Amino acid sequence: PNLDAMARDGVRFTDFYAGAPVCTPSRAAFLTGRYPVRSGLVNVLFPNSKDGLDDTEITIAQVLKTRGYATACIGKWHLGHLPPYLPHRHGFDYYFGIPYSNDMKPLVILRARAGQEAETVDDKPQQADLTRRYTEEAVRFIREHRERPFFLYLAHNMPHVPLGASAAFRGKSQRGIYGDVIEELDWSVGQVLAAIKEAGLENKTLV
Repeated sequence: PNLDAMARDGVRFTDFYAGAPVCTPSRAAFLTGRYPVRSGLVNVLFPNSKDGLDDTEITIAQVLKTRGYATACIGKWHLGHLPPYLPHRHGFDYYFGIPYSNDMKPLVILRARAGQEAETVDDKPQQADLTRRYTEEAVRFIREHRERPFFLYLAHNMPHVPLGASAAFRGKSQRGIYGDVIEELDWSVGQVLAAIKEAGLENKTLV
């Protein structure tokens, strides 16, 4: 219902293009506005990869920071898991999430702030908890930055396999675990929209 409401009350994009059909290059294109081949990120990165998004690339977060925005990346990053390549080195004030796909090992949740080293906050996260945890972080960020412009890049790991839904949604849809996951993602969108409205920002925020 929340995604449907966005389509009904907002703008529907019925034709679109992605920079690539896989994770790393498509995210590089999205965050930099450049063809991924120009950043050298044309393949999926893995936990043993040694490269990532280069310092010379300019992300949308870096651009918005020059305009006074607070910036956060929550969820899947997949543009390099080593220290030089993490979100807080590319314009994000705050990062909370898995640095690559949730089907890769070791699966860890990192937290990082600009000017600090990243720390592991969970070295054995449960797939079923990811959507809820990301949503809680997103809502907290919105509430804490309601008095200034902010940019929140919320990139859920779901519905990438392995699929996981929390107890509140597991077994509730008519489409099995995939349907449960989509219903929880819809709930997440609703939580974000409610936080924006609660902050009095619904008329001047793009979602």
